[in-house]
Amino acid sequence: MMERMIRLEMAHIEAVNLRRLVEDLTGLLAVDDPTDPALARLTPSAYPGDEHASAEFAALTRTDLLGRRATDARAMLDGLAPVADLDDEADAMAQVTVDITAAHVDSWLRTLAALRVIIADRLGVIDDDDHDDDDDRFGVYDWLGFRLDSLVALADALDEYAEDPPTDD
Repeated sequence: MMERMIRLEMAHIEAVNLRRLVEDLTGLLAVDDPTDPALARLTPSAYPGDEHASAEFAALTRTDLLGRRATDARAMLDGLAPVADLDDEADAMAQVTVDITAAHVDSWLRTLAALRVIIADRLGVIDDDDHDDDDDRFGVYDWLGFRLDSLVALADALDEYAEDPPTDD
């Protein structure tokens, strides 16, 4: 039986930039700076009202949680590995296909969401009112949201197909 997968179409420059963002994420996770507020948003307090319990919980779980995020990011990088670097700007808008196996879809979803959380922190986004449509820095944040929404829709379709595959009648 052939492995189920999602074929994600995007401009070559999008795939290259997405790979760079994920590479940056793996670097950030490797450093694990406990004072970085973006990493704090990826590892929220389990007990916001109890500083001691939160610190104890973080000591027991933070390394594992960030390790799982790094594993997810590496799975995404594996999917993006076939995308060549841009040698010529004329190729920037050429369409490329990125294949995502069903086994890695959740890793992609979690990694895209983590990237959005980190960028939201860097931009000071707490809620929708903090989004500034006139600020170009929000372009990557919005683009990641678009990619995340698109992948969720494709993953839902893949799940529906798995539950009720077509028959050869």
